[in-house]
Amino acid sequence: MLANLVNNQSDNTVSGRVVLDNSLEYFLASIEKKAYRMAEIATKNQSDALDIVQDAMIKLVEKYADRPASEWKPLFYRILHNHIMDYFRRKKIYRRLFFWKNPYQQDAEGDDVISRASDHITQEREISGRRNLQQIIKALKELPPRQQQCFMLRSWEGLSVRETALAMGCSEGSVKTHYSRAKISLKNTLVEEFY
Repeated sequence: MLANLVNNQSDNTVSGRVVLDNSLEYFLASIEKKAYRMAEIATKNQSDALDIVQDAMIKLVEKYADRPASEWKPLFYRILHNHIMDYFRRKKIYRRLFFWKNPYQQDAEGDDVISRASDHITQEREISGRRNLQQIIKALKELPPRQQQCFMLRSWEGLSVRETALAMGCSEGSVKTHYSRAKISLKNTLVEEFY
């Protein structure tokens, strides 16, 4: 879905249609759901998450399509991370200017996005499995943004410490610290909720 939107918005067009290398198009299609989920967990807003992921995909195509395929994943997540951090900067300014408004109002269907966005959640899953997943996602949303991004890049995307450091624009030591703190915080939160 998002990969098709990127396909329609790049400047590299021939007869009005974008020419993407099949491997880049496949790469974008393979990461769009996880990237959306990461952005949605961070922003707690469906439309902002879609915008962030779409902008990150467009930037990857426009600026880095000529790079080797092995570099796309860390580059994409670096771009995504930067867009998420920009989102928080804009929200901070917005809150200062319009302190009487609540910029984090959830959509009525906010919880439903989790089931629509995941390729791992199916109707056949048991109710308890869905409840547990929702508790995990709720706990993830409570983490500070840097820990949240680090945990998702390392655990969900399987990036190495080096690749995560490159994606987040920090040292490998910082990645290890953020990841460790995120795991401890998630463990404590989930143990409290399950018992």
